[in-house]
Amino acid sequence: MRISFEIFPPKPGEPTDALWAALDPIAALAPAYISVTYGAGGTTQDRSLDTVRHLATTSSMPAAGHLTCVSRSREEVDQAVHDYLDAGASRIVALRGDPPGGPGTAFAPHPRGYASGAELVAGIRRFSDVAISVSAYPEGHPEARSRASDLDALAAKVDAGASEALTQFFFDNDDYLRYVARAQARGIEIPIVAGIMPIQDFTQLSRFAARCGARIPERIARRFDGLDHDESTRRLVAANVAAEQVLGLVEAGITDFHFYTMNRPDLAYSLCRLLDLHPGRRAMSSISTFAPTGSVATPTVVRAGNGAENFVA
Repeated sequence: MRISFEIFPPKPGEPTDALWAALDPIAALAPAYISVTYGAGGTTQDRSLDTVRHLATTSSMPAAGHLTCVSRSREEVDQAVHDYLDAGASRIVALRGDPPGGPGTAFAPHPRGYASGAELVAGIRRFSDVAISVSAYPEGHPEARSRASDLDALAAKVDAGASEALTQFFFDNDDYLRYVARAQARGIEIPIVAGIMPIQDFTQLSRFAARCGARIPERIARRFDGLDHDESTRRLVAANVAAEQVLGLVEAGITDFHFYTMNRPDLAYSLCRLLDLHPGRRAMSSISTFAPTGSVATPTVVRAGNGAENFVA
């Protein structure tokens, strides 16, 4: 079983003790890596870099830095890659990024920048052999003209040097399994990792899913009816829904997962225990002492058939 987790960098002035404490048991599961998100147009660049550096230097968990090419020149993006590598990142999650105007608006690349995820991967490969994760979309990218063109975009990233693909979160396992089968038929051989989003807040997630083209089946939506103000029951339902999804994928032969934690990794940890994963490494040390530079803060791979495998291409 291979697992990885996504977190986002702490906001300026935001207490981080709870996040680091929640990551302690995650560290004991020996994840493949922890990925750290990167704000639109690099708005969290310094905090993302500091978080990667902290994970790389004070924990047993490999760190992966997200990177987009929105509103930045190639030179600026290349420098960000070098900064991540210098900070100890073992992997880059290379994404085109959302259009500057937000989802649904047209993407216009920087006049001296990378125009796509494939160009970004190729740019990184010019000077580094670091592992590179890219995005994949079981339900199709919102901007894709067709399913075929969507797979063409993934194939271009593979040809450019991508190591694995992380899927957008999904809630219907059949969507994912069909996507993997189509990718394999297309000749895509890198792992396509199942991206799992435990539902922490159904109303918030519904809005987010609508923007990025992820469908929430009615059978799942019904289970959250009337629970907006009942957090304890909502969390129990969320745990059950996520467990059903993950165990269903395991029954289908899937062994590798990437969990989107929304900085609340406790539910993802519980799911890992359901997968019979047990502590195998020391917990993180000095986790509560981190404060990002310049802030005032206080202290998911499907290998179906051995070849298959919050994102914008």
